[in-house]
Amino acid sequence: MYGFYNAVVTPVIHEEVLSNGLRVLVQEVHTAPLATVWCWYRVGSKDEAAGLTGVSHWCEHMNFKGTTNIPRDKVKGIIEQFGGYWNGYTWIDQTTYTETATRDALDRMLFIESERMAGCLYDPADCESERTVIISELQGGENDPDQLLDQELTATAFRVHPYRHPTIGWQRDLETMTRDDLYGHYKRFYAPNNATLVIVGDVETADVLRRAVHHFGNIPAGDVARRPPTPEPEQLGERRVTISKEGTTAYLKIGYHAPAVTDPGFFPLLALDAVLTGAKGLNLWASFRTPPPQRSARLYRALVNTGLASAVTGGVVPTQQPFLYTLSITATEGTPLASVEEATLGEIDRVRREGVTRDELQKAKTQLRARLVFENDSITNIAHQIGYFETIARWQIYPTLRERIEQVTLDEVSAAADVALKPSNRTVGWFEPTL
Repeated sequence: MYGFYNAVVTPVIHEEVLSNGLRVLVQEVHTAPLATVWCWYRVGSKDEAAGLTGVSHWCEHMNFKGTTNIPRDKVKGIIEQFGGYWNGYTWIDQTTYTETATRDALDRMLFIESERMAGCLYDPADCESERTVIISELQGGENDPDQLLDQELTATAFRVHPYRHPTIGWQRDLETMTRDDLYGHYKRFYAPNNATLVIVGDVETADVLRRAVHHFGNIPAGDVARRPPTPEPEQLGERRVTISKEGTTAYLKIGYHAPAVTDPGFFPLLALDAVLTGAKGLNLWASFRTPPPQRSARLYRALVNTGLASAVTGGVVPTQQPFLYTLSITATEGTPLASVEEATLGEIDRVRREGVTRDELQKAKTQLRARLVFENDSITNIAHQIGYFETIARWQIYPTLRERIEQVTLDEVSAAADVALKPSNRTVGWFEPTL
């Protein structure tokens, strides 16, 4: 058992590993008669072989199309009859599925996830239908200048590591992938020893564990061994990408190679971003839906308050392996991107030379602590964080987030700025709209 601190109580996360390797994590929260189930798989776009980019995301879509014991038109209704909520997503390190409903639906939720783990069908007609849906989704993203620039910036920043591939995949791979490719990926990675089941809510731990054994205990472990991705070599000089395409707004993005969540430099960089663009928190599921506090953020004052930009955001997210810290700026109408870039890099150079002040760091910590509180505002968000950190490292990091933020020093922030924000570590992207 592991206790962790929050502002009200000290709950406990119970952990058990079934004989087939399935890790089960349970936290009892008896504030409302609700329960949430998340089933996490350690497979994302970084685990995809050449020619199969996008396969994890496509499998996620297929796994809502019915199973051996759940007709495709009944999947949604099982949870909705309890007034519940369901969803899922795929990203670079993981794929996950969730249901939240009244506690009476717990057995149904576990049944759905056990079926999803071992009984999905991959009907050929459904695979073809979903191919059209996903390619349409990809093309829609390409018509969004901000999203397109982000995709191209990432692919330029990474030369060898599979983080360079968009989660949705490259169009040519989506056009040529077969049903057997999809089903083979599913059968390989949807194994209990590659999964973590997280249950949070008005439940009794012993009862949850009995139900988990009942629904998942007979699913055999699989061979999920894989070679680790090739580490990205150190970047030796600035890289640039420019997109000129029909549009109405100019965008600037600057990406810096950033440390993984287990690296000592991660939390200092998180605090630095809070100083530069405002604190976002660490919940990929919820944090970025709420605008950060920005009035005193350095880049907001340097770009938005001066009329050079209409919006500025930063993003440093916890990942299993080194990813990117990305700054995204929307230029005001008529403002040359060169002027926006000059002002942005000027502020970046200043923070590398001078560091941040004690007051700035304290404000960043205060804002980040507040974000951590907001990220615990529902059983769904709590369960997300437990499972998310388990898929990228270990769930025990999650209870220590507040402590790790509090321990960040001015010297560590200065070191993070010096290492991460150096010119040779950056990739600059421009989107210039054409008439």
